[in-house]
Amino acid sequence: MNRLLFSASAGALAMALGAAPALAQELPGSFDGVTIDAKLIGGQQYEALYARIAEWEEATGAKVNVISKKNHFELDKEIKSDIATGSIGWCVGSNHSSFAPQYPGIYTDLVALLPQSEIDAFVPANISASTLDGRLVMLPRAQFDVSALYYQKSLYEDDEKKAEFKEKYGYDLVPPDTWQEVADQAAFFANPPDFYGTQYAGKEEAINGRFYEMLVAEGGEYLDADGRPAFNSEAGQRALQWFVDLYEAKAVPAGTTNYLWDDLGQGFASGTVAINLDWPGWAGFFNDPQSSKVAGDVGVKVQPKGSSGKRTGWSGHHGFSVTESCADKEAAASLVWWLTNEDSQKLEAAAGPLPTRTAVWEWVVAEAEGDAYRQEVLTAFQQAAEHAFPVPQTASWIEISNAVYPELQAAILGDKSAEQALNDAAEKATEILEDAGEL
Repeated sequence: MNRLLFSASAGALAMALGAAPALAQELPGSFDGVTIDAKLIGGQQYEALYARIAEWEEATGAKVNVISKKNHFELDKEIKSDIATGSIGWCVGSNHSSFAPQYPGIYTDLVALLPQSEIDAFVPANISASTLDGRLVMLPRAQFDVSALYYQKSLYEDDEKKAEFKEKYGYDLVPPDTWQEVADQAAFFANPPDFYGTQYAGKEEAINGRFYEMLVAEGGEYLDADGRPAFNSEAGQRALQWFVDLYEAKAVPAGTTNYLWDDLGQGFASGTVAINLDWPGWAGFFNDPQSSKVAGDVGVKVQPKGSSGKRTGWSGHHGFSVTESCADKEAAASLVWWLTNEDSQKLEAAAGPLPTRTAVWEWVVAEAEGDAYRQEVLTAFQQAAEHAFPVPQTASWIEISNAVYPELQAAILGDKSAEQALNDAAEKATEILEDAGEL
């Protein structure tokens, strides 16, 4: 399993760890009277982890003041505003491997603040992907993300539906293995406005990332070998048209262009969506009768293939960072360690997220024995990880996403053709890369 995770994220970043000696402190440490200001990613799936902050406060004598708790897109805007105004007075921030390259210099090297044995306890590829310019800028959470396909099992057990589908499409109704099959089945299952075949996040980096992985599955590339935008290709048009066709067929909710991750999670849990490409962190939520109407009826399988035979697999991982400007770096690093230590990763992994600590992978395997659903989830995401790939290697990825996604929306909503939208998006992306000195 460790090998699978390593291969999944090995392409993220290939830089080695710096050689600075680690501080031999006893964790979590004692920090009476210290207050750590933090900016954290928000969302229902993170609250169980944040409940552990009170334990850290009791153990260390320090206090945590959460000054911001937002989704990562809004948090990114806030951090950029702090950088622009020179007001980074906070100490700990949520981070992500896709966002981290945008923040050169604001986060400190954690190698100098934590015992090397704790850093060595993580899967090496995740540490590599958390290292920029030889500096370990974040400690990975139990949130290695690659998406697999969730579906309502009972829909595939209905003999009447199976016969109707076979007559209409000419093949058996089984959980889809290609994105064309997803499109067929989504249109078949849809009964708007009460029930939809599938859904997708339709704005910000979320839609650009989904388009990116669909582009790869169609045999295209986002940036070419010279770093120039190459997504306005025939493969790109096929990829974007997939989203357009589903929207035109009313197989997805009308509001999908305004959806982000929490909307998708709540949508599938509401029982009104047949098929849902989503992250491992939702696995427990979807099968919990307290939060989900589809609990007990959830199937999970590896993500589908595009026309090229490649599977989608946009991936990354979450983490926590300590700012260079923090006056109490040791306390901040202790908090970051606490939120990513073995106990915290077990807590998160129990709900479905993929851990980034080697020992927790072993624990997850043992815990899944005898639990058919967890074994199905684990198998699906192990397979999904084999096909994972990072975002294009440019520090301008998020800025490009912010310019591209309105063009993708324009095509989905019928305001532009897929070809025109992608040509306009490529022009904007080229300007961004030129302005950044990357071209």
